[in-house]
Amino acid sequence: MPDAEGLPQWFALRTRSRHEKLVRDRLARQGVEHLLPTLTRLSQWKDRRKAIELPLFSGYCFARFSWQDRLPVLMVPGVVTIVSSGARPEPIPEAEIDALKILITSALSYDAHPYLKEGMTVKVIRGPLEGVRGILLRKDKRYRLVLSVHLIKQAAAVEMDAADVIPI
Repeated sequence: MPDAEGLPQWFALRTRSRHEKLVRDRLARQGVEHLLPTLTRLSQWKDRRKAIELPLFSGYCFARFSWQDRLPVLMVPGVVTIVSSGARPEPIPEAEIDALKILITSALSYDAHPYLKEGMTVKVIRGPLEGVRGILLRKDKRYRLVLSVHLIKQAAAVEMDAADVIPI
């Protein structure tokens, strides 16, 4: 539920297909704080290869605004709706956005990951993600830390040394 005092909170915006970067740019022009986690993929054509920037969570962009100031955000071309649970708008916890910001500014390799409910919740105790909480999974002989945005049922995964995390 949006904050009654009108303080800015993070919300997930559902965007039209392939409009995530356009929405990000338009929010920036309006002065709205936004976050669009991206990753770089190498794309192969017949005659060349090119690195392209793709959204980490396809169809979503995040914006920070107060609920009473939502109309200009909803009017941004490419924005479909503000993600809600039922009929009520649902802000995203600041800690989830902070974890994504830390991840995308780190030098670690990350990728989109299926949303999971099961798994052990852990806290990173050393390294560039120190203090971040997530779900620890095993993939082959390596461990992966999954950072989730529960409202939109999306997640990102990064390979970790299991010795760098502790259970919560």
